[in-house]
Amino acid sequence: MSHFAIALVGCAGEWVLEELDLEGCETVDDVVELLRDFDGPIRLLAMEQDDEYAVIARLDVAEDEVDEPMRVFLSNGHAADDYPLAQLFADGLTEIGGDPLDGDEDAPRTVHDVAPFGDAELLSDLGIPAPELVELATREATLPGDLIEAVCDRLDCLAQFEALRG
Repeated sequence: MSHFAIALVGCAGEWVLEELDLEGCETVDDVVELLRDFDGPIRLLAMEQDDEYAVIARLDVAEDEVDEPMRVFLSNGHAADDYPLAQLFADGLTEIGGDPLDGDEDAPRTVHDVAPFGDAELLSDLGIPAPELVELATREATLPGDLIEAVCDRLDCLAQFEALRG
C-alpha cells in the first residue's frame, strides 16, 4: 500500500513543499511532531493513499509560539476501515454531511461511512471554503490526488506539487 505525503509550510502566497515519510507514524502526535520540525506559521499535511482517500491536516503556530491543536479533514471515512494511516487520522473525527451509499442495499457494511470526516473549515481562511472542500472530495470520478492538486492550485503552489509528485 503506497502513499504520497507532503508538507506545505508558510502562509498564503508563500509556500514551501517537501515530501514526507509517514512510515514511522503510529499516532497523530507522531504526525504533529513531523510538522513541528518545519518553520512557518501554517503547516499543512496533504496525503493520499492508493487513490482511495486523501487527508488534509493543519497545524498552526500561535503568536506565543504554542502549537494549536491539529485539524484534520479525511476525504473518505470508509478508508479508515481498510488503511491504518486513514484510521490514525479518523479517530475522533465526525462525519460531514451524509453517506451517498445510505439506503443502497448493495453497499458494503462498514464501520465508517464513505462521507468525508473532520474539519472542512481548515482551509477557509486560505480561500477554500468548507463547502468547496467537501465538494472537491465527493465529486464523482475525482481521485484523492485530484483533491490535493486542486488545493495546491488554489494555494498557488501547484508547480511545486507537480515537481514533487513527478
